Amino acid sequence: MFTSEGPTFRELTVQALSSIERGYDLLAPKFDHTPFRTPDRFLDAVTGALRPLGPFGTGLDVCCGTGAGVGVLRELCEERVTGVDFSTGMLAAAAAAVPAEGKPAVDWVRADVRALPFTAGFDLAVSFGAFGHFLPAERPGLFAGIHRSLRPGGVFAFPLGAPLPVRSPLYWALYGFDAVMRVRNALWRPPFVMYYRTFPLRGVRDDLLRAGFTVELLPLEEFGRRPDGSPHCRLVVARRT
Repeated sequence: MFTSEGPTFRELTVQALSSIERGYDLLAPKFDHTPFRTPDRFLDAVTGALRPLGPFGTGLDVCCGTGAGVGVLRELCEERVTGVDFSTGMLAAAAAAVPAEGKPAVDWVRADVRALPFTAGFDLAVSFGAFGHFLPAERPGLFAGIHRSLRPGGVFAFPLGAPLPVRSPLYWALYGFDAVMRVRNALWRPPFVMYYRTFPLRGVRDDLLRAGFTVELLPLEEFGRRPDGSPHCRLVVARRT
């Protein structure tokens, strides 16, 4: 899962026992050599699904990390792209990895995405692999801030996988991970919020609707379909009305 350039077990342990912000500051130089970075096939699939919905002028990558989603936005947006994250280390890694030259221009903003400092400034917002850092009670505020950051008609989009079958080994691996994290957070401070099973489609869709979005689900056919015919992965497309 980790390349030789990735973090050591000791480094991961130190990061896991830190706050979220400090943990990502420490992980940032090696983040792209871990399985935590969103794979290119997901980025490419989302880019292809969003392209017919454009053109877009300005884009926002919510919890941009080392800038993988900014690359998607640069393919889709014509004017300006902004990456926002609260980890100084991740923003520094992103700025070093993403070419400054060319169009659209890119800027980086350090902020807590639960209190986004934008108002009606963007046509498209995306996010990849970050929602496990938000408890269900925090979703309404998060979505309200993204809604406020978009212009009328603006789109907020993110991929979401189908629920795993209970018989799947990965289901139990993620279940076990979440259980370990709950024990860790009960016993250790500061907490490190990262859960894989707290972002179900039904609850997420309800929160998006309450925030003022309309919601459409687009199948990402690159990832195939389950035996019942439903897609393994969908693109959630929430539009500010």
